[in-house]
Amino acid sequence: MIGKMILCLLALSCVIVLLPLHAQVAGTVPAAPNITRINPRPLPLLPAPGFAGMSRAAGMIFSGAVVRIERGSAAPNPAVETVSITFHVDQGIRGARAGDDITISQWLGVWSSGQRYRIGEHVFLFLYPPSKLGLTSLVAGPMGRFGVDAAGYVFLSDYHLAAFRTDPVLGGKSRLRLSDFALAVRRACEEE
Repeated sequence: MIGKMILCLLALSCVIVLLPLHAQVAGTVPAAPNITRINPRPLPLLPAPGFAGMSRAAGMIFSGAVVRIERGSAAPNPAVETVSITFHVDQGIRGARAGDDITISQWLGVWSSGQRYRIGEHVFLFLYPPSKLGLTSLVAGPMGRFGVDAAGYVFLSDYHLAAFRTDPVLGGKSRLRLSDFALAVRRACEEE
């Protein structure tokens, strides 16, 4: 019973947090009855723009390949369903070393909302530090995940391009060599 209540509260929290972001992306803000809007400006997607802001929020930053995906539950609270994803780390920047296999756990609701992985997929991730339940998620949602192709290039989605259009490293590029991308992230981490 308590586990279901916790899941309902987590789902409600996600709706409350994601509704303004959805409205911002859609270009509209839903009207709520009997609520006066004090600040009509949309909220920023990141607390601080660019790699520096993302790296400040991240507990782990690395590139790697997905090697295993398993469904389970959080150790301290088995009522919280999770998905564990194991990565073989290619380049570790924070909280990971090249050659390591790292397993992260995320709440099943995050997986269900679209933050999914495929075995064999190569990614570059910015992940929040694990919570008390040992769960993590992408920094700034989809902003914290970059695809890496077979040739070793990081590719940026339209979402990334819009957010990082003024970044001096990316310079509007939709593909960047993984080594150059990692160097830019390392420099941003040093600026913290």
